[in-house]
Amino acid sequence: MSTIETIPLAPGQKAYFASDFHLGTPTPDQSRERERAVVAWLDAIRPDAGVIFLVGDVFDFWFEYKKTIPKGFIRLQGKLAELTDAGTRIILFTGNHDMWMKDYFTQEMGIPVYRQPRRYEIGGKRFLIGHGDGLGPGDFVYKRLKTVFESRLAHTLFRLVHPDMGIGLAHAWSRRSRISNNEKGEEHFLGEDREWLMQYCREVEAQMHHDYYVFGHRHLPLNLAVSPTSQYVNLGEWVSARTYGVFDGQTLRLETWS
Repeated sequence: MSTIETIPLAPGQKAYFASDFHLGTPTPDQSRERERAVVAWLDAIRPDAGVIFLVGDVFDFWFEYKKTIPKGFIRLQGKLAELTDAGTRIILFTGNHDMWMKDYFTQEMGIPVYRQPRRYEIGGKRFLIGHGDGLGPGDFVYKRLKTVFESRLAHTLFRLVHPDMGIGLAHAWSRRSRISNNEKGEEHFLGEDREWLMQYCREVEAQMHHDYYVFGHRHLPLNLAVSPTSQYVNLGEWVSARTYGVFDGQTLRLETWS
């Protein structure tokens, strides 16, 4: 568990949270429409954003070669650069679809990239924030695959493949994976006692108190009580719902961008 980082909010400022844009799927046209919506949302929250957390699976696939990044997403990259150049703080987490991020966003835009959940104190409230993949009980096959995909050997071998072939194969794999997950009913609420991220939150809360646990990955907008003084908030997704979180210094709530 990381040490806690304090992020102050000036009067009138808010913290914003969004995840699972999945830019790049299912078609280029639909992805660009969603990208424009994300950019419009960033413009709208810009005046009072003290910090913006992008909590994983921003891209449906992402890989950084030494001199190459995936084609596209220029609208989002330009907006993020504009915001950080103007002093807006943005924090980025990797997800299971874009775990192969390295230092491009940090070097080009000053955006830190994290791969594990991190603890923050924002406006006097304690948060645990992360994408959510691989946490909690179960899902042992994915946990083993994640260990393989995150290994240095996997990075090195994939980098040896020409980007045209490697990125094409990755997009095909990613699309099949999402279709398979949907067929398994991943996006149906399982009940508080069976939601594995809720179980993870309860395990952590038993050891260390947090006011808010903020995750993505699950594709369900959720705001559930972990304890009488602690909430688990899942940010949902932007492929269809376009939900996001807003913390005003007192309360974290879910809203929808229309």
